[in-house]
Amino acid sequence: MENIPVGPLPAVVLDEPLTRGGAAVLAVLEREPRAVTLTRLSELTGLHANTLRDHLDVLVSAGLVRRRKAAPQGRGRPAWLYAASGRARSGAVAEYAGLAAVLAELVARTSDDPSAAAVDAGTSWGRRLADGRSQEAAGPRQVVLELLEDLRFAPEAEGERVRLTRCPLLEAAVAHPDVVCGVHLGIVRGALERLGADPSGTRLVPFAEPGACLLTVPAPRS
Repeated sequence: MENIPVGPLPAVVLDEPLTRGGAAVLAVLEREPRAVTLTRLSELTGLHANTLRDHLDVLVSAGLVRRRKAAPQGRGRPAWLYAASGRARSGAVAEYAGLAAVLAELVARTSDDPSAAAVDAGTSWGRRLADGRSQEAAGPRQVVLELLEDLRFAPEAEGERVRLTRCPLLEAAVAHPDVVCGVHLGIVRGALERLGADPSGTRLVPFAEPGACLLTVPAPRS
């Protein structure tokens, strides 16, 4: 049985963004409960071993994947084993996450309605983030999805349903979901509002399923 955590994974922050293939390989390794061989990883991803080696070299260099030799078994060279390292943030981002955790704790402790206060704050932030973003071809909903991608939520959209597969503030969200997730919902609502769309009906269910929070963004009314 796969050892898949409930809710999103931490956001990956690198000097250079991962390719789509590299991110997919990392996601597979993060969901594996133990280190795997190149052969096993090829089975899990459907990628050729040579393609995998290229992605793994980048991930190992970035510190996102650990590589070690397996115990010798019979003749021949021991196989390499690969596992996600759990390192998903740079030092600067870790400091930002720490600050967010402190602020979330402060809001939770001092506000009469922490969730409402968080949504209000996120809404103001979302309006600012949407300023200057062009929506001529894409429309408000697609612009919001691009905004979430820029914020490293790694959204996966299917109709009105959007899976947020990563979270830039995961530790703070686990400790204070009403505050942190409220801010994230507010960002979406504020951005939609700024882009001229109706934000009503937009909902966020934190840690809704293995690997994701679930965001609902209703289609525009005709």
